Amino acid sequence: MPGRLFGTSGIRGLVNREITPFLTLDVGLSLAMRTRSGRIAVGTDTRISGPMLANALVSGLIAGGCEVQELGIVPTPVLAYLTRSLGASAGVMVTASHNPPEYNGIKLFNGNSMSFTVQQQFEIEKLLQERNFVHEPWDKLGRTTVLAETARYIQEIARNVNFRKHWRVVLDPGCGATYDVAPRVFSQIGCKINSMNAQPDGNFPGRSPEPSPENIKDLCAFVRESGADVGFAYDGDGDRFTVVGEDGVALSLDQVLAAYAMHLTKKKGGGLVVTTVEASMMVEEAVRSVGGEIERTAVGDVNVAASVHDHKAIFGGEPCGAWIHPEQHFAPDGILSSLLFLKALDDMRLSASEFVGSMPRYATIRGKFNCPNERKTDVMTRIAKLLPPSFPGILGEESTDGLRFVLEEGWILVRPSGTEPLLRMTVEAKTASIAKEIYRLANKVIGEIIQ
Repeated sequence: MPGRLFGTSGIRGLVNREITPFLTLDVGLSLAMRTRSGRIAVGTDTRISGPMLANALVSGLIAGGCEVQELGIVPTPVLAYLTRSLGASAGVMVTASHNPPEYNGIKLFNGNSMSFTVQQQFEIEKLLQERNFVHEPWDKLGRTTVLAETARYIQEIARNVNFRKHWRVVLDPGCGATYDVAPRVFSQIGCKINSMNAQPDGNFPGRSPEPSPENIKDLCAFVRESGADVGFAYDGDGDRFTVVGEDGVALSLDQVLAAYAMHLTKKKGGGLVVTTVEASMMVEEAVRSVGGEIERTAVGDVNVAASVHDHKAIFGGEPCGAWIHPEQHFAPDGILSSLLFLKALDDMRLSASEFVGSMPRYATIRGKFNCPNERKTDVMTRIAKLLPPSFPGILGEESTDGLRFVLEEGWILVRPSGTEPLLRMTVEAKTASIAKEIYRLANKVIGEIIQ
């Protein structure tokens, strides 16, 4: 079903190569046709190319008769929340999320704050391919209104959060879209905050937009040296977050996800948690240990959001730090996630490292194989047939997204890349030695198939 443009989280590519003003103009026209000239909310992150692409997008929307609500620089979750709160038909975020500054992209949201589903993305791609755009006459063109409505979002996510402790928090927006909203949220609820990289700058001079452990060493040092209780880093558009403990160590994203999912499930007395086929088995173990259930989806926040919505789940999260809290809205939200994570620490009266300390540490190995796109279907069919004999006693198989084999001591996931001529393999096991052996055997079989 997915077409050429949309990946696991919208359209994304290099500016003025894959992502051009002509493309965003056409996306605007396509969205105008799909929403029948509806009301559309538009936001951007801090990237230098944002205004260029957003202006072209808005031109397409106006040409198609839409009423446009321009929100300016806002985090993606703020755009998603305001799309619903302002009664818009759809929302568009111009962003490349955690990618480097030379990239940009487009994320589309429904009026209920949820990402466009795969089917809805396909409909947009079909309109783009057909190019039978409707251009309204001069007296029926749309119009734009510039709005400053982030206070709505801040009030919504902070209104039911009260802390016993006066937390000392260090925030690292990475010069991205959370530069203003995140400090305002934590200040409003009474935290003592320090911020770094909190100026909007599309060159991202402080660090990469991706808040991986290797990219947030300055934050780790700041937390450690300042005696703060916790640190939070966000990606370029604020839909992901990373946690730094009180000792200045970046916490494992898998452990953070498992610990929070377990806490929330226990607090609610059960419920369904949605995660992806790539998530650690510790998430499943943690949730089921307190009476909850797990639903695994294909990789990508679009798939997680759809499953959370359709199955009325209490929570959804990817191990990259993109978490969905359906009681507030259906978009991954790094700011809200960091706030609720801190609320969990406050409720449990634990430090960040203590909170995740009960989660096991499993070994993960990732690899990739060159595989031409035209061979992927045949290769995956052969892997499904030839890989299982190397692992007697397979406990389960899943084909939600690629092939996932559940073993007694771990699991293997092999999935075709949606953007490159590659197959990706992930192996997780309870010990490093077991993970290495599983990886060795699987690597041998898949390597022979692809030759």
